[in-house]
Amino acid sequence: MRAEFRWILLASLVTVGGCGGGDGGTGSIGSGGSGSGGTIGGSWTAGVFPPASSFQNQCANPRTGTDPVTGRRYPDVQGSTLTENNYLRSWTNELYLWYREVPDLNPASYSTPNYFNVLKTTATTPSGNLKDRFHFTYPTDQWVALSQSGVEAGYGAQFLLIASRPPRLVRVAYTEPGSPAAASPANLARGATVLTVDGVDVVNAADSASVAALNEGLFPSQAGASHTFSVLDVGASEPRTFTMVSANVTSTPVQNVGTIGTAAGKVAYMLFNDHLATSEQALVNAFRQLQGTNVADLVLDIRYNGGGYLDIASEAAYMIAGAGPTAGRTFEKTTFNDKHPSRDPVTGQTIVPVPFYTTSQGFSVPDGQALPTLNLPRVVVLTGSNTCSASESIINGLRGVGVQVVQIGSTTCGKPYGYYPQDNCGTTYFSIQFQGVNDQGFGDYPDGFSPANATGPAGVLTPGCAVADDLDHALGDPQESRLAAALGYLANGTCPAASAVPSIAGEAQAPVPGDGSLHRSPWRENRILRR
Repeated sequence: MRAEFRWILLASLVTVGGCGGGDGGTGSIGSGGSGSGGTIGGSWTAGVFPPASSFQNQCANPRTGTDPVTGRRYPDVQGSTLTENNYLRSWTNELYLWYREVPDLNPASYSTPNYFNVLKTTATTPSGNLKDRFHFTYPTDQWVALSQSGVEAGYGAQFLLIASRPPRLVRVAYTEPGSPAAASPANLARGATVLTVDGVDVVNAADSASVAALNEGLFPSQAGASHTFSVLDVGASEPRTFTMVSANVTSTPVQNVGTIGTAAGKVAYMLFNDHLATSEQALVNAFRQLQGTNVADLVLDIRYNGGGYLDIASEAAYMIAGAGPTAGRTFEKTTFNDKHPSRDPVTGQTIVPVPFYTTSQGFSVPDGQALPTLNLPRVVVLTGSNTCSASESIINGLRGVGVQVVQIGSTTCGKPYGYYPQDNCGTTYFSIQFQGVNDQGFGDYPDGFSPANATGPAGVLTPGCAVADDLDHALGDPQESRLAAALGYLANGTCPAASAVPSIAGEAQAPVPGDGSLHRSPWRENRILRR
């Protein structure tokens, strides 16, 4: 990998470990509330914003010594809650994408976390969602350690929280090959329903101690933790019980690569779960495997892909479409607020669009190697509410150069915005600073992308079919509902009847309801650019 790089991260919903604002708890059992600020004292002049740098690193509780992760001395000096709030106020005014929509409130009237929570727009999207639902904070030491790590503690099972509050429903979305979840005695497979963890009832437990036990059991904070599960496998009539020990698990980002014979020719399929550094080699291998098979179409399954490196997304888009529609065109360009029309306000560099990369970028394939291509005029993407950030960039980037994108599944999460994580006084702040746009200058999909026949609130409509996630069939199985609908659409251009999932107690069935949420670190739910 190239030595010089800088992270820019697409805004993500808060999951376990996140602090401060946002929609906390989307990837965990239960959720918590936020407190209210108190009066600290001081004064301010509305509409007057001194440079943020004049308040930076002036901390109420300055850190001392050397950062154990980075090896650098902390820059903190003695300050106050007021100086920390003044920094956030000016920094937001300088960089926030919608700075004109932020109320100018007295920084002396809030504690620091609560002040940051109000430094955002309260406007809504066309569907009624908050326009900025991605505002959050993270302890800096935890964020740095997370962002520099290639592995996560866990079992290698992606648990899908279809209902995170009682009566809960937790099922297995997929497992990582060779992980504790995939190995004996767990032998977990897609669709298994989790009934108890360490004897705690997953469906009905409501007290705080039980919720804490469920979160730690399902999403262990470190390797080596042992927990006992009771699950009901797909097709089984009786549950089974086993113990899993968490480990440091490395994602296998590309799986189930192969072809399916149809009357119209071979259709390729691949499951693409993460835009990690290792994805580069995995994608190159997958496209090389498919390149010699004369495939007529590709079904790219990104229903659980939360994002990652934008350069990987660009490479994937090029390997799908080839040079014909992409040569000399923009994959994605970042646009900041109107104070910064041509220069990146954080790096000071001229804003340069990300192209469709035709060669490897040195993540896990040596830099500069020609990428294989399928030269396809269209691609079918299988999507869901967990399809986010860099995955949505593949959709938007290809649409921007005239490649037809057919969408099967449900509405994507809607994350066209991003930010630079910013540390101050031991807290890293995530405040939206830019929007990504394609070659046509389009990036307005805050409600996501939706199949054309989606019902109810929808995002940007694309050709395709609204189909519920099918957890009773393996990913890549031609009988799995979304893949079956894709094959049917490719064959005759029609969609099946809108499908519904089995109702949860107390909730009515609905065509293609929310897909549930995956518990993932913010690192796996972001768009990352390298300098």
